Amino acid sequence: MPSKADVKAWKAQLVSQSEQQILRLTDSDRFKQYLNTLAKFHQYSTRNIDLIYAQNPQATQVAGFKQWQTDFNRTVNKGAKSIRIAAPIINKLTPADQKRLDTTDERAIVGYRYLPIFDVAQTSGDPVLSSKDFVKENLADHQNVTSLYNAFKDYLNQQTELTVSERPLAELNGAKGYFQPSTNEIVIGGDEPDNALKLKTLYHEYAHSQLHGLKSAFKDRPRAYQETQAEAVAYVAMQNIGVDTGNYSLGYVATWAKDKAVIHSALSEIQQVSNKVIELSDGLTKQLGLQEAQKEPEHDLKQLSAQALNKSYQSLQQQVQQATDPQQKSELKIKLNDVHQEISERTQKQLKAFAEQSPKIKKPEVTNNLQIRR
Repeated sequence: MPSKADVKAWKAQLVSQSEQQILRLTDSDRFKQYLNTLAKFHQYSTRNIDLIYAQNPQATQVAGFKQWQTDFNRTVNKGAKSIRIAAPIINKLTPADQKRLDTTDERAIVGYRYLPIFDVAQTSGDPVLSSKDFVKENLADHQNVTSLYNAFKDYLNQQTELTVSERPLAELNGAKGYFQPSTNEIVIGGDEPDNALKLKTLYHEYAHSQLHGLKSAFKDRPRAYQETQAEAVAYVAMQNIGVDTGNYSLGYVATWAKDKAVIHSALSEIQQVSNKVIELSDGLTKQLGLQEAQKEPEHDLKQLSAQALNKSYQSLQQQVQQATDPQQKSELKIKLNDVHQEISERTQKQLKAFAEQSPKIKKPEVTNNLQIRR
């Protein structure tokens, strides 16, 4: 088994790797272009966000008729129905107005007017970059990922104060899952077809529960910090079990962590949660028998049938290919070599016996240094 120092070094390597890959992504010209695009969109008030959602729940990027033309080289499609938002009417106050309103301000909001805006889907023209250009949700599936997801969900429900439930994706407003601090509840999109993405989402929301719950020291972090931290934990956890989520996680983190200082600070704080998630996952995979090589002690190899020996060899080969921990991979290779050596010795004995039974077959002139190369 790997030592504590080896495990610690492996975890540190995963976190460092995620940081470096995210930094490389944020240095790319394409990502800088994306940030420039974001800067052109106005930041709307909560009231206007509610208005936009009420009129067009599918809206993602909105701007006025002229702004689409001047800033994005796009035109609003003919017949498109506008989304109305509230714009304040600001007038200069007379002394009488100041007295009536009990203020010394020279200008104040005296009313609202409703202005038309349009969603990107209602326009045509040059492409507009969005976070989806950096977030790919097609994760490589994993043979045992469904079992681990169910085991992790059961563990959280039975052994912690968290409640994990599933709801249809259609009810989650485009999200894959969420954490509700007030109720200490994690909700996952139960009909998500990609099992690896489903597990990664559970890791992500679990990280939120540990880092951003009501009693957490980091609960007041800006959302950019919170999303960066949670996704970095999910990335590390998935890498630990051998499922590469780089395309999804790194792009997702980068769209939130637009400032390198945010990335450095956020990642420096997730080490403790990453360690906890890895330890939980390792414990569960061991319980499920997903992590252990087929147990065949060295002294029992000679007692195995040829069929069982070959089966053991194939199993260990697969274990070596799937292992992500360098120390674990090294130990599996040693076991694989032992099995290989036993197969080699049996083969040589069978060849020798065959040669003795068939004296007419010419024997090799040199047999002392016979080796099987692999």
